[in-house]
Amino acid sequence: MSTTNLFTLTFITMMGVYLYVFGQDKTIELIKAEYLFVLALIPLTLSLVYLKFKLKAYKIIDFAQNDTFSFKTTILFFVAFQVYDYISYDGFKGMITQWFIYWVMGLIALLIIQNINYYKNYQLIYKTKPTN
Repeated sequence: MSTTNLFTLTFITMMGVYLYVFGQDKTIELIKAEYLFVLALIPLTLSLVYLKFKLKAYKIIDFAQNDTFSFKTTILFFVAFQVYDYISYDGFKGMITQWFIYWVMGLIALLIIQNINYYKNYQLIYKTKPTN
């Protein structure tokens, strides 16, 4: 499953759980509380689009191909954070209020990794490009 599909599927599932457990008003309130993190996605996305546009004619090297976490490690981190949130935020409802921030932070991390990868490609291409 691609990363884009995974983030889309988790967002839809998370919003479904939020709407079922909290209702529309509380769900909107939870999302509004994290507006700064959501706004951080804008410049990251714009820089990724810019770099993709500049490098669309070139083959992109994946510099981060060996730096991936295993699925087991990701689940272990998620479970550890969920246990901490369950204890710290008064049970199940408090625990799931943190899901949105985890989702946004995951998206920010993904965009940063992709931006770094495209920037390394950009540097590699424009340093080796012959000048006339």
